[in-house]
Amino acid sequence: MPKGTTGFKLKVPDNATKALTSSPKRMTALLQGYGDALVKSRAAGQPVSFRVDVDPEGEMVVTLVEEVVGSAVPVAQEAGAAGAELNDALAAARARGRLKAAEILGGDDMLSADGFAELLGTTRVTVNTKRRSGQVLGLDGAKRGFRFPVWQLDADGKPYAELAALHERLGGPWAVYRFLVQPHGELNGLTGRQALERGKTTAVLEAAESAGRDFR
Repeated sequence: MPKGTTGFKLKVPDNATKALTSSPKRMTALLQGYGDALVKSRAAGQPVSFRVDVDPEGEMVVTLVEEVVGSAVPVAQEAGAAGAELNDALAAARARGRLKAAEILGGDDMLSADGFAELLGTTRVTVNTKRRSGQVLGLDGAKRGFRFPVWQLDADGKPYAELAALHERLGGPWAVYRFLVQPHGELNGLTGRQALERGKTTAVLEAAESAGRDFR
């Protein structure tokens, strides 16, 4: 910190704050990337940049991209090495994401389309029609097929009426899933699912609208 400075504050949306503070490594990686770029820029006397790639599970890869003239390493060679390193890091991040998704989809609270249809007293075709329209939450498990969280049903055993609006605001099934299982400052620390269970439907939709804007 500069002399005489004891700290500083950053104002960011609540959902972004929770996403960063839930994993100190993420904040460390961002600050480290910025710090490295700043040091190299000052030393070279010209701009440099750094890139942040984030996968759906929040894992990130920070890569410094130098724009310094006169490097002893040919630019094409340097770019190729950096590209290969980035590709390897992204491949590893995607693999971690797939493992996490498989773990989620293999949980006891996940039903197949047939199992979910039986629970609702309807057919597999109807379930898949409702999934495509966003009226029920179905997560694509590739080899496992679609899986449906059993907790998306209300006290009457029907899918929450707000699911279609959540899909519209958040843009996709996995985004809806994360919204429902993660706590939100706008909901006083409740997850989206907990808020729905307590009948806080208006607050849930407002929080989803806010989250959707942040990621657009």
